[in-house]
Amino acid sequence: MTTALHTSSLTSLPLLARGKVRDNYAVGNDRILMVATDRLSAFDVIMGEPIPGKGELLTQMALYWFGKLGHLCPNHLTGELPESVVTSAEAQQVLGRSMLVKRLKPVPIEAVVRGYLAGSGWTEYQATQSVCGVPLPKGLTNAAKLPQPIYTPAAKADAGEHDENITYERTVQIVGEKLAAQIRDTSIALYQEAAAIALTKGMIIADTKFEFGLDAKGELVLMDEVLTPDSSRYWPVEGYEAAYRAGQNPPSYDKQFVRDWLEQVRINGKPWDKTPPAPRLPQDVVEKTAAKYREALERLTT
Repeated sequence: MTTALHTSSLTSLPLLARGKVRDNYAVGNDRILMVATDRLSAFDVIMGEPIPGKGELLTQMALYWFGKLGHLCPNHLTGELPESVVTSAEAQQVLGRSMLVKRLKPVPIEAVVRGYLAGSGWTEYQATQSVCGVPLPKGLTNAAKLPQPIYTPAAKADAGEHDENITYERTVQIVGEKLAAQIRDTSIALYQEAAAIALTKGMIIADTKFEFGLDAKGELVLMDEVLTPDSSRYWPVEGYEAAYRAGQNPPSYDKQFVRDWLEQVRINGKPWDKTPPAPRLPQDVVEKTAAKYREALERLTT
């Protein structure tokens, strides 16, 4: 792994936007250089300390899944080397952590698929016995496997805001019936295939979110990251049954370790209010989080 990169500083390309993790640069009018930094956000707040190697691990995992799922939906990769569009002095900032992708018209929907009941889905189920308007059987418990995967979309929020869970009917109003159905069906197919592959590696994908764009011909294209621990809830198979029987969340390959620490931390005797600035992450929390990301990629690809 190279030195941790909290924020990229390319000057040879125009900066389009800095997200929670990715810095996007314009390459002409038709391509984008996506640089996955080592930033980590929790509760929608970016931590001050980067997680060494995280950006490279996320990129390699996304590339793995783009390769596995290309027959189900075209993706935004151009096939070109990212370092080919920056100066030699800047190549080190992009090597191993970047994707050179097609510029698309983003679809303003987070395509969320859930195979298990967890997180906000579990919270909503307890109140309504449904998730995003999708009715579910009675008597389900936390971390329960659903009878079949469900599609529970969200509307993309502005930077710094929380995405809003919406019904499928609302997505029809936003993008039209034909595209809404295509996104739903494609997302479920992608999830089912990925979940089956991950299971052979001893990993459960409890839920995930996909993002799509439209190319110049209006064709649906899978974009952004795909099936990384930042966009998906991964559980190891060996920890699932015991946690499920106890009604608890299984251990996960994501930033839950950081979230748990942040929930416990006290600032001047009070819990952190989940607004910037974030508390400083101790070195052991940084190292254990990096190890979780590393283990997820290694299990998946070996």
